[in-house]
Amino acid sequence: MSTTANHSAVLTLPSDTQLLITREFNAPRHLVYKAWTTPELVKRWWAGQRGQVTSAEIDLRAGGQWRFVMIANGGFEVAFHGEYREIVPEQRVVCTEVYEQPGVPEPEQPVVCTYTFTGEGDRTHLHLLVDHPDKALRDLILESGMESGMQESLHALDLVAQSLR
Repeated sequence: MSTTANHSAVLTLPSDTQLLITREFNAPRHLVYKAWTTPELVKRWWAGQRGQVTSAEIDLRAGGQWRFVMIANGGFEVAFHGEYREIVPEQRVVCTEVYEQPGVPEPEQPVVCTYTFTGEGDRTHLHLLVDHPDKALRDLILESGMESGMQESLHALDLVAQSLR
């Protein structure tokens, strides 16, 4: 599978419970990884054009926690958090991901994301496999419009990583 010529992310459905997102970046792997895992840099790309990141907390170790919060352009707060399960610097990050909804308890089984960074020289490939506990949740996320926000965020990530050269 390859990305399109304009370097937008490609989203596929490998199984009834999975999303696979792939994208190529115009920056070396160590810089894409740095932008992905450094709170000050996450604040520059995570919201795309949909708001302002107000908090990016990262404890980058197995068992460590992460939490990102933004104020969306509509004035409401959007937050996600999770726990890191595996870290291989500049190569692989496995973590859970939970969307924080006021008044809704955390799910029994969270979404699990596996980020794989590959590439050489000035190009990086990101493979993001998102495992959902069931098809209904995966489909709900797809129907939420997440793809357009994800495209914006990953484009912004590319720009931030390039700026680190």
